[in-house]
Amino acid sequence: MKRLYDNELIYGRLLTINGEHLVARYNKALKAFGVKETKLSAFNIDKTGFSPQIAEEIGDYDYLDPNGVNRRFIILTPAQAELPVVHTAFSNTSELMYDFFSRNARAINALTIKDVIYGEIEDSGSEVTSIDDLLSINQVEFKVLSADDVLGKAAELRRLTDRLKVEPDAWRDDSMLNRMVELAKAAGDIRENPLAPDQVVFRHNAYWTSHFGGLYIFVGDKLTTVIGNPDAPGFRKSRPWQVSYLSITDPDAVIRFLAKSGRLELPRASWIVPSKYLEHRAEMVIRALIRQLEPERDLNKVDKIWLQTWMHNYASLIAENGDFPFLSKVKREISDTGTIDIANIAPRRRFFVVRARPDHEDAWLVNRLISEFVPSDFIARYVFNKQTFYKDYESWSEPFREHVVEMLKDTYLTDKARFREEMYGLKPD
Repeated sequence: MKRLYDNELIYGRLLTINGEHLVARYNKALKAFGVKETKLSAFNIDKTGFSPQIAEEIGDYDYLDPNGVNRRFIILTPAQAELPVVHTAFSNTSELMYDFFSRNARAINALTIKDVIYGEIEDSGSEVTSIDDLLSINQVEFKVLSADDVLGKAAELRRLTDRLKVEPDAWRDDSMLNRMVELAKAAGDIRENPLAPDQVVFRHNAYWTSHFGGLYIFVGDKLTTVIGNPDAPGFRKSRPWQVSYLSITDPDAVIRFLAKSGRLELPRASWIVPSKYLEHRAEMVIRALIRQLEPERDLNKVDKIWLQTWMHNYASLIAENGDFPFLSKVKREISDTGTIDIANIAPRRRFFVVRARPDHEDAWLVNRLISEFVPSDFIARYVFNKQTFYKDYESWSEPFREHVVEMLKDTYLTDKARFREEMYGLKPD
């Protein structure tokens, strides 16, 4: 993993914390969580405050995510809003955190001047033992605390201020006035800088979770759809009257659900041709076949002529696999007719030629789900499905790992927003 770390392909774009007062504030939050305080003078954090260096120091990568539910957070600065989330059991943790930052910007800006904000994204339960526990999570609430109790002091100051306004003789109470002065020193002018968050409750609508080997949950108005391993506890048993269960091993059922629910963009020349989507998929297929046949081959040193020669020499292998010929056929048909009917395509291969509808709110999650069915496309997996990408990476030979890193640097990392827009139609957020 060192190669990934050095190239910012894991734990990239994190914020460095090295100020003595910020480290001290972080330790106050850790102490409140009952976690061993760090001795590091500098470390990096993500949007939730998770630090890979501290996780390694204390030997617990789940120190902010115990049991995979009720995710903890530590906020030292409003700048964390723009950071990624690099360790989580739920795919929408980043979205929930971003919404919290956005809806409570004034309070967070004011509080972090004086204090650290910490707490939990509280679900309905404290552990997940079956799918039913996940289905009970309809919304989450941010339980917000501050180490020096600035929030509590601000609330007390608000109450005393209200008393001063409504009680005719309150101004004669010297002890109350002295207390207000003392509180104002900690909380500041609460008339100009409201410290209490404006919104702390958010909906859980669609997400992936690492529980039970990985589950996708799409919450609808009348029906919730669960996609995952049928061996998961409660699969097809929890709330069968209001939940549809689809096996991740049934590509036909999965893609029908995505298409019927309006989450899928079907193959049409209008986006397939300019994005070079099929060419990209075909290239990924060939590189995966080379890896399978020659795992020690250094693909960074090969050129187009070498690839063409290899494909000629192993034409029978390519034909037996079938994915490359299939993509070539689809490309020709779309070029001739402008579209193709995926109903005439084998279910597994349908995922090669579709993408999430870019304007759908679940676009990132759907592209992640599509990548589950296209293991050869390591770039798509890195963009949308990093947990699976990292598992794949561990199984590859050193030469192929080096090749993957170089390809990601040359394609995706050079301009992430441009790549996502051109390949997947996703506009910069």
